[in-house]
Amino acid sequence: MERITIDIVSDVVCPWCYLGKARLELAIAEVQDEVGVDLNWRPYRLNPDYPPEGVDQKKELAKKLGGEERVAQAHKMLSDLGREIGIKFDFDAIKIGPNTLDAHRLIHWAGTENRETQEKVVNALFKANFEEGRNVGDHAVLLEIAEKAGLDRSVIAALLASDADRDLIVGEIDAAQKIGVNGVPFFIFDQQYAVSGAQTPDVLVEALRDIAKMKAEARAGMN
Repeated sequence: MERITIDIVSDVVCPWCYLGKARLELAIAEVQDEVGVDLNWRPYRLNPDYPPEGVDQKKELAKKLGGEERVAQAHKMLSDLGREIGIKFDFDAIKIGPNTLDAHRLIHWAGTENRETQEKVVNALFKANFEEGRNVGDHAVLLEIAEKAGLDRSVIAALLASDADRDLIVGEIDAAQKIGVNGVPFFIFDQQYAVSGAQTPDVLVEALRDIAKMKAEARAGMN
């Protein structure tokens, strides 16, 4: 069985990233007997200028999208798409638009443990923000998520209180932008092939199968 590594460039306050994640999971489930997949989560910030305490989400979104009516239309479309794949978006519950730098630091630290822990943290952050309306820029929320994922609460608390890995996260985002990532989600397969946007599961299934086939053919050619 071929194994493919997917680096997912994403932000935990990006609804399309949450959709993209769920769609990718459906695609992976469909090809699980043919292709093995390893996921790495990479940082991106939609709102790098937000202060540490966050902003008034409703006001900022209306500013960004051009009025409350536009926001309502976007939320309805996203809610409908989410419902199809088991995401219960609750946009009304989101009061604070957070700065996500610390959330990305937490995802990074979880990844240094193992992929499973990282996956748990990413899941919990998306759910907290989009389904529970919790502020994922708040250290208390981040510590609860870390602990539930099996990380050492006191270690994470000390790391969050420090500047640990801030430059690393910002550097990773800069590097992603330099290779042309200017919107998320952005999927990089085996560091060679890119798929941009929250594609439907069938598109992702096709990409996984095509890349697995190319890898198998390349290996056969080497033997």
